[in-house]
Amino acid sequence: MSVPKETVILAYSGGLDTSCILVWLLEKGYRVVPCMVDVGQGDDFEAARKKALSLGAEKIYIEDRKEEFVKNYIWPAVQAGLRYEGRYLLGTALARPCIARCLIEVAKKENATYISHGATGKGNDQVRFELSCYALHEGVRFLAPWREKDFLEKFIGRKELLEYCTQRNIPVKATKDKSYSEDDNLMHISYESGILEDPATVAPTDMYQMTRNVEDTPNTPSMICIEFKAGMPTKLTDDSTKAVIASDPVPIMLELNKIAGMHGIGRIDIVENRFIGMKSRGCYETPAGTVIWAAHEDLELITLDKEVRNIKEGLSLQLGQRIYNGMWFSAEGEYLRDCISSSQGCVNGHVHMKLFKGNAMVISRESPNSLYNEELVSMDLAGDYEPADVTGFIRITALRLREQLRMKTAAAAAAAAKK
Repeated sequence: MSVPKETVILAYSGGLDTSCILVWLLEKGYRVVPCMVDVGQGDDFEAARKKALSLGAEKIYIEDRKEEFVKNYIWPAVQAGLRYEGRYLLGTALARPCIARCLIEVAKKENATYISHGATGKGNDQVRFELSCYALHEGVRFLAPWREKDFLEKFIGRKELLEYCTQRNIPVKATKDKSYSEDDNLMHISYESGILEDPATVAPTDMYQMTRNVEDTPNTPSMICIEFKAGMPTKLTDDSTKAVIASDPVPIMLELNKIAGMHGIGRIDIVENRFIGMKSRGCYETPAGTVIWAAHEDLELITLDKEVRNIKEGLSLQLGQRIYNGMWFSAEGEYLRDCISSSQGCVNGHVHMKLFKGNAMVISRESPNSLYNEELVSMDLAGDYEPADVTGFIRITALRLREQLRMKTAAAAAAAAKK
């Protein structure tokens, strides 16, 4: 009686790496079930299905998780105003826990022994995938080929992978001269490695896919309005025609990606600190995210209490670091998201924006929860404010400054007396 093969759920893209990994695992004697998670990457899923089955997989899961990705991961990131190291909007880091949750669901259905992925041994994604899975399923085990000695000895790099494809009749579109790698989803496209590993090398402008070069953008701006409820986008409107462009999560992201991308908005080229300790260079396109983040920040400034927002900014910094490091499902990640979410009940209203030549400019805003008091702030009206009271306010605020001066003066005098 033959022993049943151990089942491996492979996070599959249909690209070079995971196609080779699929065949390599089959040759190792595993039952391999590929799983493609649609988070808006725009792949040809039917072609990938046929390819996986032709390579020897007995079945494949193709899971549409776009709405889940936006509602459960991108929108909470908007509420938090997440940025890693002040610039990166975490497009890849937000997608990984969404994908990991799906992989775990499939692993349970298939009673799988292992989960496998094509993440490299030097990157963040191996950590993000595996930490997320550990948080969701007790006893989960991994086969990470790019950390396996026999795989690394066989496949030193891209050249060997392509040779393996030729030997095993694995159809791939990749070529030996591709000069960078990319990863995309509904929120962004990231580019790294290859020629981009030298931070002094200027990234080729024809690399970018979601955004136009500024020189090629329209000479007429797009005027839009984003409506928020509880800190989350609920409607995208063309301010020029008052026509509603989108009012559901996925269409809002899709349509705003098109509009903002047409105006060259959302490109960044940065060096960042990976969780595992090395610095890396990445180029990112996040058109819709860049616009939404700017609109949300503006609305917060008119609706949130000053001290609440100050505290929230500190929490956002901590949450961004943890999500970058793969800790979405950690206790602290959940706690920080809950704290931040509790601040967003009043972040309601409309933000009007002008998108033009690479810039997302807020031009006006209104909110039923606005803390802005026009009469109070006016230079032409007194309002409920007495300017004379500021004298005491300044003097009390300056108390510790005056005490610091007193101490420094006394110390200087004492030092002079010893000379």
